[in-house]
Amino acid sequence: MTASGLQKRVYALVRRVPAGRVVTYGQIAALAGVPRAARAVGQAMRVCPGSIPWHRVVNGRGAVSRRGDGSGALSQRLLLEGEGIRFARGRIDLGRYGWKTRARTCAPRRFRPELLS
Repeated sequence: MTASGLQKRVYALVRRVPAGRVVTYGQIAALAGVPRAARAVGQAMRVCPGSIPWHRVVNGRGAVSRRGDGSGALSQRLLLEGEGIRFARGRIDLGRYGWKTRARTCAPRRFRPELLS
């Protein structure tokens, strides 16, 4: 199976996340040019090659996302703790451990009620 264009962009970005840092699915989506596609990033990560540091991608709350069989969540937590990342009440402090990239991200659009009239 070959990777789609989005998957290739996602994998290239995730490879750049340094050890000891995490990034959210939403951040990867924004950096990949599809800011509302966090779920698509999750799907790409589900089938990523073993060379991708998949464990460095967490949900927007800074928590490990649950997987179908449950075993991946424990593996992910152990890998992150092995890189020095600490959890408090099941969450990672994204301010402390989040990946600070110089790449420009797309800001979420603000709700503008005047556009409804």
